Amino acid sequence: MKPRQQPPQVQDRQPGNEGEMTPAPEFMPRFAGANKLQNKVPLITGGDSGIGRSVAVHMAREGADIAIAYLDEHDAKKTAHYVEAEGRRCLTIAGSVADESFCQDVVEKVIVEFGKLDILVNNAAEQHEKGGKGPLDIPQKQLLQTFQTNIFGYFYMAKAALEHLKAGAAIVNTASVTAYKGNKELLDYSATKGAIISFTRSLSQALIDTHIRVNAVAPGPIWTPLIPASFDAEKTLAHGSQAPMKRAGQPNKVAPCYVFLASEEASYMTGQVLHPNGGTIVNG
Repeated sequence: MKPRQQPPQVQDRQPGNEGEMTPAPEFMPRFAGANKLQNKVPLITGGDSGIGRSVAVHMAREGADIAIAYLDEHDAKKTAHYVEAEGRRCLTIAGSVADESFCQDVVEKVIVEFGKLDILVNNAAEQHEKGGKGPLDIPQKQLLQTFQTNIFGYFYMAKAALEHLKAGAAIVNTASVTAYKGNKELLDYSATKGAIISFTRSLSQALIDTHIRVNAVAPGPIWTPLIPASFDAEKTLAHGSQAPMKRAGQPNKVAPCYVFLASEEASYMTGQVLHPNGGTIVNG
């Protein structure tokens, strides 16, 4: 099978702009909704673009009103438009999940706007290619920033959300295939994604008696703004070609995993990980 490639392209800052990508990521749901999340309220971090945007629209199609937290991108307005086109409300809040006070503020705004919180999707992330000659030549600033966004932010958001989540609620964390395979160019990013797996399993155990479920999704190479914002043109061109399916996945091939894990259909699942990764076999 010949690898399917994207045109070479780069963006100059993270988390990237979906409107500048060629081709545009496919984020819209492919099927009619079935009221799986009727009148639920999810909070989705990194919900402005990429996987987060697709999760927002998919959950809206299933009957949920949506809150999204995002860094500072204009993509959030477009996401809100698509959520509202599904007949649901959308609250957008800008700021960094690396700031614990922001996470607390986001949750309080969701409660004020919607009166409750039923689902937390921890999805915001950043990644940076290793710069120096040695495998551990990662600047301290980058190391701290990656961990603060990718794992500290999950802790902060879960801590704030748990004050309002009730029995039957769900937390879904975004991990990565790199947590299982590793990536020699993304040591800090891969380490945070491994931490997210352990965080998911540990928190699921801690909350088992509260009937709040905690699961994760570990995507493979997905065509999102984080890719041209993280890699050079050559690597962006080849993104996904090493997966067994020889292509990058689209956000709307991943978002249904989040809908499932947030819904009653997954009521007997906690501490588990789903793997939409193009056929890569992983252990654990």
